[in-house]
Amino acid sequence: MIAPQQTTQPGLTSAAFCGIWPALLTPLNADLSIDHASLAAHSKALLACDCGGVTPFGTTGEGPSFSMAERKETIEQLIKNGVPAAQIMVSTSCAALPETLELTRHAVNAGVHGCLMLPPFFLKGVPDEGIIDSCRYVIDGLNDARLKLYLYHIPQVSGVGLSHHVITTLKKLYPNTILGIKDSACNTAHSIDLAEAFMQRLAPNMVVYVGFEPDLPDLGRRGSTGAISGLANFMPRVVHRLVTQPDAPNTPAERERIIKLLALLEGYSLLPALKGVMAILSGEQAWLRVRAPLVSLKSAEFQALEKTISAFGIDLKSD
Repeated sequence: MIAPQQTTQPGLTSAAFCGIWPALLTPLNADLSIDHASLAAHSKALLACDCGGVTPFGTTGEGPSFSMAERKETIEQLIKNGVPAAQIMVSTSCAALPETLELTRHAVNAGVHGCLMLPPFFLKGVPDEGIIDSCRYVIDGLNDARLKLYLYHIPQVSGVGLSHHVITTLKKLYPNTILGIKDSACNTAHSIDLAEAFMQRLAPNMVVYVGFEPDLPDLGRRGSTGAISGLANFMPRVVHRLVTQPDAPNTPAERERIIKLLALLEGYSLLPALKGVMAILSGEQAWLRVRAPLVSLKSAEFQALEKTISAFGIDLKSD
């Protein structure tokens, strides 16, 4: 392997992100193209709720279901429609490394805060060396001091995880580029282990974030400064408090409320259900549209979910 290129220099990279950055749901037009106006409006509404930024095209945003051209245009349209580039974190994950590199270059040139990246996820059972080489392909190929990269661990979806060896190696090779890890494995013990290993021992300048909202207080107590959260599309303030005020008097009750909501959604395919919640709360049924291979909620499913969410109670103005 070639020697790593030092893509950044000390002092050039600001700290990892803080606060809640909702993992944006992607609104679609009737022809299943991206509804740029609605996405921008949704993003600006979340920023007005004191979210630190927004994250398009992650798992919640159906990212791999959209082409490179669609994803580039969406970032350009978000910025054109008033979402500050510095408050955008782009998931640039693709199965093909040249496409990940191209989307990452586009995002950096657009001036975004950073990029969220999965390891290549089509081939399974690959060794750590292959995952490391994949990340190096993107970082060295870009060779840009502006890149801020967050590693994305969601093995139940991607089929490819990030071991401590992978994370440690990449952090040593690119200490000023790798700023954090998003752990969405939904395994509390694993998240705590990551936090204690990297934030408290191996790399105290790297932040571990969790995507599973009930684990936010545990991570907040260990130094996590925020989260990329799917539920933050409609409960950003609650999610924010869970991680930034882990020991507040109301935190246990708010955590139990989140656990109850997740349990209520278990009977549905999660991403269509999250879009269903947005449709219920906004009154706009266009939110129900998804890209194949996902399937939109059927009429009976939506009606049942509407009753469930109404009984549960979510207030876009206070939650």
